[in-house]
Amino acid sequence: METFDVVIIGAGPGGLQCATILARQGLSVLVVERGDTIGAKVCAGGIPYHALQELNIPPDLHEASFADQMVVTPWQRARIRYGEPVITTVDRRRLGAWQLSKAMQAGVIIRKKTPAMAVDDHTVDTPSGRIAYRRALVGADGSASMVRRALGLGTRQIGTGINYQVPGQWPEMEWHLDKKRFSSGYAWIFPHRDTTSVGAYADRNDLAATTLKVRLLAWAKERGIELHGHRAQAAAINCDYRGWNFNPYFLVGDAAGLASGFTGEGIYPAIISGETAAQTILDPDYQATRLNQLITRQELHNRLQKFYTGNKVVCQISLEMLVLALRWKVIGFEVMEMY
Repeated sequence: METFDVVIIGAGPGGLQCATILARQGLSVLVVERGDTIGAKVCAGGIPYHALQELNIPPDLHEASFADQMVVTPWQRARIRYGEPVITTVDRRRLGAWQLSKAMQAGVIIRKKTPAMAVDDHTVDTPSGRIAYRRALVGADGSASMVRRALGLGTRQIGTGINYQVPGQWPEMEWHLDKKRFSSGYAWIFPHRDTTSVGAYADRNDLAATTLKVRLLAWAKERGIELHGHRAQAAAINCDYRGWNFNPYFLVGDAAGLASGFTGEGIYPAIISGETAAQTILDPDYQATRLNQLITRQELHNRLQKFYTGNKVVCQISLEMLVLALRWKVIGFEVMEMY
């Protein structure tokens, strides 16, 4: 039976970030990934611009950056201007390839098409055999995390994201807040380098995925965006945070339920939680300052999401007031971000 210091389930942004940090400190690290590609996930690809700088993601991975954000409601179309980029889009496959390269250079062993079938305090079962770990098991295995289930953690607050990647670059980055159509969620138009992500997000308890798709298609058609004929991709987004440090188990990203319940944003929380898990494995006294700040912001986002599931008229008026506050710079756009 093979033995490693740390086994990580899932080769997404959080898992690879965790693996690279650990391997650079001399630990033996195995990452098992059930898919046959790294980085493939349904995702609008938007990350706060300052977060990209903080994470040292190179400029050649930036698809498109926008200082102006268009926020559209049934009553107003607001252009929110800033002096520097607010949101940048990235391609998850290209981001994954970059992270994979760094991980392999650090000595991480990556095994694709290797699903984890069962876990316990010392081993992970895979189709090719049982693997042991000495120090920690990291669950970076997404919204349906096996490690999360092994810990007995339920999931009540979960969202659905539906995305179409269409050819051509839309001229502006747009957020569409329409309580009647998308309930507490929203639709987006996020330009990339040569394509545009068009999609919608909503809490599953608030709006069924099938209904969300129908409404997304109708909304897009009204705006001259024909999505029929393009492939729809959907994914669950876990916003139900219940802890991340269960030593020797650790949860990162969607496995920990760290996505925003308000926007569905998950890339930045995944990377920060992956980094924090690694540092904590190396030093149990590590102060998780950035992750704690992110968890506080997520709690705010989840409260906002729950508020906007209420009375349609009251909530739509509240959304209009939120957009006005953004236009008048009473609040900053960071209220929409997990950064």
